[in-house]
Amino acid sequence: METPYRNKNRGYQKLRVWEDAIEYYVMTCRVFRDFPYELKRVASQAIASADSVHRNIAEGYARRSIREYLNFLNIALGSMAESVSGLHAYRNAQQIKAADFESLNSLAYKLENRLLKLVESLERKQMTGDWIDHLVVKESNVAYGGE
Repeated sequence: METPYRNKNRGYQKLRVWEDAIEYYVMTCRVFRDFPYELKRVASQAIASADSVHRNIAEGYARRSIREYLNFLNIALGSMAESVSGLHAYRNAQQIKAADFESLNSLAYKLENRLLKLVESLERKQMTGDWIDHLVVKESNVAYGGE
């Protein structure tokens, strides 16, 4: 979904992994919205863990510190593990259809792999020092004719 609002703080919206996480959340909502009343808590938890993924990708990106970014991406990975574990339990308990399980599990697999690749990429940048932790580039006064 294209938005006319752009700034450096919203750069996460350009990440395919964030788009996948939104898609995963939407798909999870579709599968769990019609759960029977006695399973509403289960459905709510499934939706909440899927919701946590895209939120943590965005929040980590906006922190600007690579250490914090990696921390939030690891939280997103934890939410993915929670979500996928739930999918297996719901399928084994015959609470979700096989087709819904396959669709969600397939997208979760792709999303997890993209998250892992992003973490690996950022860890390399952290090791090489190739990361800018701030939005404003610091310059010396020499560039402006000062001392």
